[in-house]
Amino acid sequence: MRFDVLTLFPDLFESYLSQSLLKLAIQRDLVSVKLWNFRDWATSKRKSVDDTPYGGGPGMLIMCPPVFDAVEAVQQDADQPGQLIMLTPQGCKLNQKLVEELAQYKRLLLLCGRYEGFDDRIRQGLQPLEVSVGDFICNGGEVPAMLLIDSVIRLIPGVLGDETSHKYESFSDSGLLEYPQFTRPREFRGMTVPEVLLNGNHAEIQRWQDQQSLKRTQERRSDLVPPVAADEDKKPKRQRRSQTRRDPGSPES
Repeated sequence: MRFDVLTLFPDLFESYLSQSLLKLAIQRDLVSVKLWNFRDWATSKRKSVDDTPYGGGPGMLIMCPPVFDAVEAVQQDADQPGQLIMLTPQGCKLNQKLVEELAQYKRLLLLCGRYEGFDDRIRQGLQPLEVSVGDFICNGGEVPAMLLIDSVIRLIPGVLGDETSHKYESFSDSGLLEYPQFTRPREFRGMTVPEVLLNGNHAEIQRWQDQQSLKRTQERRSDLVPPVAADEDKKPKRQRRSQTRRDPGSPES
């Protein structure tokens, strides 16, 4: 999958691209991230990309010409123009369902705003998918772009070590929050691992995990609980993940 990030601050991504799963995915040619600077399409001597808003108001707006030129040039840099996305607090909220939809694309172009945002004609003319990462304001679209990339690459085959692990995380599969998990040591400062996780009975473990997932969601995010999940007898069961990891109750190695 290819990501094209259009921004005024491409250097912000240098450290991000050289860390963890994303770095490995890039090295293995599973993911490609290309950075583009709006200023490369600015025509003034000072490479200005912003100006004061008509009608007055605080701050500066990113102008149309460099953004339109940048987007059109970047779209032509590959066979597929890709899905254009504008990171904006006015967009639809990024959730796991949307992440799953975005992961189906071969290419995503991410518009990162700054200052007071974009001239609205950029939205009108380019018609991007507008996405918000939450009900809060960032200094720019760069961090939201990183968050979007981070969430999408987890669904790309080969990026995660366990190809089924993302199905059991919060908001995935059942849509509920993930159940609590534990590892060694069995006891730490008076806190112990639930006994059911140590007995090796995978049917009992699955029932406990399903119950804990529902309980945690009801306590913390009741808005995520579908009506059918309130009735445990009607609640669909998860497919059991393969037992590829060491049982936490196994002897110390």
